[in-house]
Amino acid sequence: MPQIFHRAFNTISVVSILGVAVLAGLTGGGLYLLVRSPYTTGVGVTRDQPIPFSHAHHVNELGIDCRYCHTSVEDSSYASVPPTKTCMNCHSQIWVGSEMLAPVRESYRTDTSIEWNRVHRVAEFCYFNHSIHIKKGIGCVSCHGRIDHMHLVRQQNTLLMEWCLDCHRQPEKYVRPRDQIYNMNFKPQDAGYKNQEEMGKALVEKYEIRSKTSCSACHR
Repeated sequence: MPQIFHRAFNTISVVSILGVAVLAGLTGGGLYLLVRSPYTTGVGVTRDQPIPFSHAHHVNELGIDCRYCHTSVEDSSYASVPPTKTCMNCHSQIWVGSEMLAPVRESYRTDTSIEWNRVHRVAEFCYFNHSIHIKKGIGCVSCHGRIDHMHLVRQQNTLLMEWCLDCHRQPEKYVRPRDQIYNMNFKPQDAGYKNQEEMGKALVEKYEIRSKTSCSACHR
C-alpha cells in the first residue's frame, strides 16, 4: 500500500504534541503565578486614601494602642474603622489648621463618614472573626505584619486559603500570651520561654486551641 503522508509528517506530529504539552505547562505555570501575584492577592499594594493615615506615626512613634481606634476587635468579627470623633479627640487640639486633615474636619462638621478604601479584603464566601483569634492568642502582627512601621497600610500576607490553613494546622507557631496581642515587638523570651516552639505548645494547651480545618469553619 503506498504511503499516504510524507515522512515529514511524523516529525510535525511529534513537534505538535510536544508544543501543546509545553504550551499547557506554560499556561498552567502562568496562571499559578498570576493567582499568587500582588496583582491578584494585593500583597504589598498601598491604596489611595482620602487621608494618608500613618500607623508608623500613631502607633510606633506616639504609642497609641490598637484598641483606641479599633474598638470592637475583641468583641466582634470586625476590627471596625474608627469614627471621625475618635480622630477629633486629638485633632481638635493639635494640627487644627493642617490642610491634610481638612477632610477629617469636614467629616466631623457634616457628620458624614470618611470613605476609606479597604486594604484587607477576605473573599465574600469566607467567614473571619477577629475576636476569636484574639481570644486564642493570635497577635495583630501575625496577619498584618509590622503595621506599626507602615506609613501607608499595605497587605502583608496573601489571605489565600493555604495561608490560613498554615496557621490553623500549626497554631503553636503563631500563638502568644493574650496580654501581648498588641505588642508588635514581642518575643517569647519576654514571657519567660526559650523560643516560640516551647511557648506555642504550652499556650495551645492552656488556651484549649483546636485546629479548625474543616470546610465549615470558614465557609458558612
